[in-house]
Amino acid sequence: MPERAQAGARTAAKTGTPTPTVRRRPKNRKAQIATVAAEAFSERGYHGVSIDEIATAVGISGPALYRHFPNKYALFHHAVVTLADALGAALAEFDEQSGANATGLAAAEELERKLLALIRTTIENRRTGGLYRWERRYLTGEDHSEIRSKTRALNRHLARTAARLRPDLTDDDYVLLGSAMLSVIGSITTHRVPLSNRRLQQLLLDACTAVAATDLVPDIDEPAPTPEPGGLSVANKREVLLHEAVLLFDARGYHEVSIEEIGAAAGINASGVYRHFASKADLLAAAFHRAGDRVAMIIGETLTDSTTSAQALDVLTEAYVRMSFENSELMSVYFAEIGNLPAHHRSDLRNIQRLNIEEWARLVGELRPELPAVECRFLVHAALNLVLDTGNLVHFLPTPSRQRRVQQLMLSVLLGDTGSPEAVG
Repeated sequence: MPERAQAGARTAAKTGTPTPTVRRRPKNRKAQIATVAAEAFSERGYHGVSIDEIATAVGISGPALYRHFPNKYALFHHAVVTLADALGAALAEFDEQSGANATGLAAAEELERKLLALIRTTIENRRTGGLYRWERRYLTGEDHSEIRSKTRALNRHLARTAARLRPDLTDDDYVLLGSAMLSVIGSITTHRVPLSNRRLQQLLLDACTAVAATDLVPDIDEPAPTPEPGGLSVANKREVLLHEAVLLFDARGYHEVSIEEIGAAAGINASGVYRHFASKADLLAAAFHRAGDRVAMIIGETLTDSTTSAQALDVLTEAYVRMSFENSELMSVYFAEIGNLPAHHRSDLRNIQRLNIEEWARLVGELRPELPAVECRFLVHAALNLVLDTGNLVHFLPTPSRQRRVQQLMLSVLLGDTGSPEAVG
């Protein structure tokens, strides 16, 4: 024992005070910081987390954290890249081999192995996987391009195997199927519903396999419908403000937009905005209520007008896809920005979301009675997530064929290999 430590021990023995613990910096401090930060960013978004919060959670000071990362953006970038690299590493063994059939596996078996590798990695990183919701807004320049490139590489892995499995499809079909499968896997990062890893792994694999087998309608190159000319302008200033706020929140993220910018977009000065909304947070809450109400209305109308569960699910998925394409900015905000709501709004709106999910899950359960209710909820989350991700892929172009293709993918996730409510019913 060093002389100073011996002296401290002798003093402690005389006075009865405990010997102070010598704290050593752990060798993996940087990785520890990165993990804590990734979980916080995933849960609350980039602006919802401070350096001091991360440092406190790790048990160090802010200056000590800066020895590892120069600023919060560097931490965020590191977290997103680490997640993307983990998914890439899961497929590295396939990447090292070239040629259409270099793996020596049948296409179906190769696809299953690739999917399982991605699923296991995503389950391991479930608490940090929500980062994918934020990178589009907060990564800049080359950093954004880097992550996009990594994401496209994952899609190409799946697309190449889908091409071996189904050689009759087009390149766009393979990209769509790859995006849908990645979305299904990634959906588990958007909620915290518990399920055993073994069962979750099989549930996601079955859903992705059903997606890969979807009998897609042809993607007809047709012009998107144009709005009828001569419509009346909206006179209600509250509606105009809400509309402009949603567009800005979707384009740049809630924290990057000011009340003054929202007012300017609506042709109203900042003081005029406050006559309609007490704060920017109230504007965000209003957007959430609008989206939640529209989803609830679709569900209510569908259930009222349907005579069977099969008919209800078919009508509901069609209506939901159409509404999402028509209100893509609103639905993007609805899924991405809940962490920025004040606590009292967040609790109420999570309850609304939960009730909507339960209605979907009840229909799925009636058509697939072999599944427990919790597994039906997982499939609903996956199907809804898929609409947003594949919709973004096709730029929410509201052509009938593209909307029908997305609906078909939803039904494949919800119903499994049948992919048809009538077949299940």
